[in-house]
Amino acid sequence: MDTQPELFAQHYAEAGLIEKSVAYWAKAGRRSFARSAVTEATAQFQKALDELAILPDAPERQRQELELCSGLGVALIAAKSYAAPETGRVFARARELWEELGFPSEFLQIPYGQSRYHMFRGELDLSQRLNEDLLRLSRRRNDPAGLVLGHYCSGCNHMFAGRLSASRFHLQEAIAAYASISERSLIHQAHVHPQVTSEVFLGNVLFCLGYPEQALARINGAIAEARRLSHPPTLATVLCFGARVLSFDGDNALLGEWVDEVIGVTAGRALALLDAGTTIFSGWAKVQNGDVAAGISLLRTGLTAYRATGTEMFIPHFIGLLAAAHEIAGNAEEALALVDDALQLIERTRERWFAAELNRQKGQLLLRQGDIEAAEKRYRKALSIADEQEAKMWELRAAASLARLRRDQGRRAEGRDLLAPICGWFTEGFDTQDLKEAKALLDELT
Repeated sequence: MDTQPELFAQHYAEAGLIEKSVAYWAKAGRRSFARSAVTEATAQFQKALDELAILPDAPERQRQELELCSGLGVALIAAKSYAAPETGRVFARARELWEELGFPSEFLQIPYGQSRYHMFRGELDLSQRLNEDLLRLSRRRNDPAGLVLGHYCSGCNHMFAGRLSASRFHLQEAIAAYASISERSLIHQAHVHPQVTSEVFLGNVLFCLGYPEQALARINGAIAEARRLSHPPTLATVLCFGARVLSFDGDNALLGEWVDEVIGVTAGRALALLDAGTTIFSGWAKVQNGDVAAGISLLRTGLTAYRATGTEMFIPHFIGLLAAAHEIAGNAEEALALVDDALQLIERTRERWFAAELNRQKGQLLLRQGDIEAAEKRYRKALSIADEQEAKMWELRAAASLARLRRDQGRRAEGRDLLAPICGWFTEGFDTQDLKEAKALLDELT
């Protein structure tokens, strides 16, 4: 019964003992999921739900269905992704049951999962409404677990939308609220450790806001804690988010190490979204180390697999990496077409956190083609977006690009006056490539 619950589930079903069949299919699903057999777990939870449908409707049956939907939803997240249509349907049904049963706090994974489904599909406004509902309910109940999940989801959502200061606030609130939880883990509700993933997400936000040293400190701390927890999905998630910051302006050797560690952690676990993201970062590491053709191939493969999950979030950044790889390879036309695709996607989903950098990237490509006026327009748009978002790192890059253009036009004083204030704003990160290049340019202009 412990090692082959699915066998007993089948026999109970044939005997017409439906309640026992449901219980053993559920046990089989939990056992399969625990050993990372997520495809089997998905099928077993679904069989339990099919058997349960035979029983008459009653509150106890509703609670059983809610438990099974929760298990199936988690298995689908791993096997397919948060954004898969099947995942959305399961969480929508679970949400109905959760509300009918009076919003039981032991099933916070339901509103959390539903919010994440809409967020990863690029439906940011709907996702944020669900987050605010959860925060209101949790404040009314004085429920710190709900506050952690509500603030964590809100922090992610605001970051994608380019509301970086709001994102920082919510992620810090999630981390603070976690400290008051007597049971020190919400992994069973969030599928990853929410405090550790809040820390690494905050690292991404801090980098964009212009605090690269604080960003890396947060990320390194989160990775160390994830290794201590020995929870593979959490460790793989924080390593991937750390790799994202390294892909902006980091240590290529360390990027390669983290990517290799993710591959080792996820091996045999069928984590579709993480596998695709890892392939993308593996490709970028190869590009940075000089193997551009192999890197482009991996970037394309990973991006195709990532999009196949139905996920929209982070795709503009991934397309930007592929475009940068093509620029390095000398394929300016292909790079420009890719950047245009990424900008169109931003217009559709409103995922704006990377919009300034993509506009700067387009300006750089237009300048290569000799269209100085169009390039300057893109640089100025990048500056405007970065200023609106308080994204000092993107503002620095855009200002440096425009200052170089002014230098080449013989308008050195204008370039200096443009670059000096933003360089003067920074209080850390002086060893990063961005700041070293900006300082060298400023010295030249001065």
